[in-house]
Amino acid sequence: MYPFPCCSSSTSSILGLLVLLLTTRGISAATFTFVNRCDYTVWPGILANAGSPRLDSTGFELPKETSRSFQAPTGWSGRFWARTACNFDGSGSGSCLTGDCGSGQVECNGLGAAPPATLAEFTLGSGGQDFYDVSLVDGYNLPMIVEGTGGAGVCASTGCVTDLNQQCPSELRVGSGDACKSACEAFGSPEYCCSGSYATPATCRPSVYSEMFKAACPRSYSYAYDDATSTFTCSGADYTVTFCPSSPSQKSTKDPTPMTSTTPQGSGSGYSVSGSGSGSGSESGSGYSVPGSGSESGSGAGEALMTDGSWLAGLAMGDSSRTHSPSTVQSALIAFATLSLALAFHNL
Repeated sequence: MYPFPCCSSSTSSILGLLVLLLTTRGISAATFTFVNRCDYTVWPGILANAGSPRLDSTGFELPKETSRSFQAPTGWSGRFWARTACNFDGSGSGSCLTGDCGSGQVECNGLGAAPPATLAEFTLGSGGQDFYDVSLVDGYNLPMIVEGTGGAGVCASTGCVTDLNQQCPSELRVGSGDACKSACEAFGSPEYCCSGSYATPATCRPSVYSEMFKAACPRSYSYAYDDATSTFTCSGADYTVTFCPSSPSQKSTKDPTPMTSTTPQGSGSGYSVSGSGSGSGSESGSGYSVPGSGSESGSGAGEALMTDGSWLAGLAMGDSSRTHSPSTVQSALIAFATLSLALAFHNL
């Protein structure tokens, strides 16, 4: 017997709706939008992890100042990257100078990027959350940022907007500055690759090369066990992956790091992103400016002297420090269900 005979059926229905709205991500897929702001065409590659379905494409051409979107189901995991300096014929056969997947075609067909390549990695809906990062563990070939919209949680932006290619040490440089290898790729030694006796967080420590990458791109993975400041979470968001962003969009760079950071705090004049702006640095240093339009303020991560004598500025970035609320539709449905429930109990 129901405890409230007069309206047991409607009350139970309303309670069920409310619980569903509050606890589920929903059946809608996440949308990934790829935007090319480079001065040249790129060919993004998509690799689904084992057990995840392939998306509508595994590789495609993306001319400058264009975008393309795909949907991915909850539970999908995989990685994205951009291939550069590609040469494909009319039949779609060819290869790329950086990020080539070895398929000999525009479509990568289940093959991953040959390092060095900047990677965006995602796992959607794991435990109700999305996990994502931008990784330089396999090296770097172009700037990239990831931004989440419409989700719940911190949903911080991450990536690397610094041009590492022209500032890459000679021992890591590919060609005349086409890409920048990781130390693992360049030297193959276990201490750089976190392999063998160095295959644990306790034994594999940051190297001078990974620290150089980290100073330039504080929110990106710089080596295999760089989880604490490099993995980000969000729930139910859509994501934009931008290649060669002129700036980390018109958003504040004051997002908290995803976990406890060991970066020391200090004084400094910060840096200006996309033209004019100012911020308070989290390391001592003179700041760093990225040309463009608009202004940003935020916390810098200092500078690092590279082996070729050039200075790399620390460049953290992200969207505003806030917690995203659920979508307008979901909020309205929750309010309606709550009001209906209150009225049902009032009529008892």
